[in-house]
Amino acid sequence: MTMDFDTNFEPRYGEPVEIASGLLRVTAPNPGPFTFHGTNSYIVGRDSLAVIDPGPDDELHFDTLVRAINGRPVSHIFVSHTHRDHSLLVARLKALTGAPTLAEGPHRPARPLRIGEVNALDASADHDFMPDITLADGQRIEGDGWAIRTVLTPGHCANHAAFALEDTGILFSADHVMAWATSIVAPPDGAMVDYMTSLDKLLARKDRIYFPGHGGPVKSPHSFVRGLKAHRKMRERAVLERIVSGDRTIPEIVSAIYRDTDPRLHGAAGLSVLAHLEDLVARGQVRAEDDVAIDGVFYR
Repeated sequence: MTMDFDTNFEPRYGEPVEIASGLLRVTAPNPGPFTFHGTNSYIVGRDSLAVIDPGPDDELHFDTLVRAINGRPVSHIFVSHTHRDHSLLVARLKALTGAPTLAEGPHRPARPLRIGEVNALDASADHDFMPDITLADGQRIEGDGWAIRTVLTPGHCANHAAFALEDTGILFSADHVMAWATSIVAPPDGAMVDYMTSLDKLLARKDRIYFPGHGGPVKSPHSFVRGLKAHRKMRERAVLERIVSGDRTIPEIVSAIYRDTDPRLHGAAGLSVLAHLEDLVARGQVRAEDDVAIDGVFYR
């Protein structure tokens, strides 16, 4: 199966973009293979505001956020997850506005690290962030003319949350669902079983549009999420088929099923294969010679 991704997006660095009534998007100038054109921050409200995902610690981005806020009070700072491109600017924005920070919790892996295991994504994690308010699934936060409900969506990382703007059909999906590419699910930060469960949670909702952490909106979210589920199941089958065919290591599997993928993403692809193998081993579909690890050996 081939996903129909939408890579049409104009970041318009240095200026806020109104994407709905009372809703601005500001895109940070941090493009890359994992961030697309950059990280999206969102400003909700007209008189008293909420900021969702302040973004990376970038001077132009901070200045653009300040100009977009335009002296108005900020009552809440929401953080979808603690990857540095989403949360590193929180401290400066909090110091400027005095607003409390809200998130599922501090950074943590989806599972404990095994003996000798190195977290390949540790450098991307913001270990200093600690929310002032810890959000529970379904928790409703009211502001001035708006309300945001927390939708916990672990998978990309353990503390990932999406935020629903009540009575609008808008969901800020952060890195869980994006129109331009699939989300990275990389153990031990993330877990495939959590990611798939979170997709099912979104399918049970009635949101009409997603505004993600990178790139443009997901305009037909239910069909897109169903496509993501099918895509992940296809990848799972491909991994299992490579094991049946005699591949024993993750690099062998990656070279076969990701041969048309940008080589800069092969490291992330290996972690995605590891996420699938963790799930397959847990379900008894694959056996591991020792630990289920990035350098492990696997059998049917």
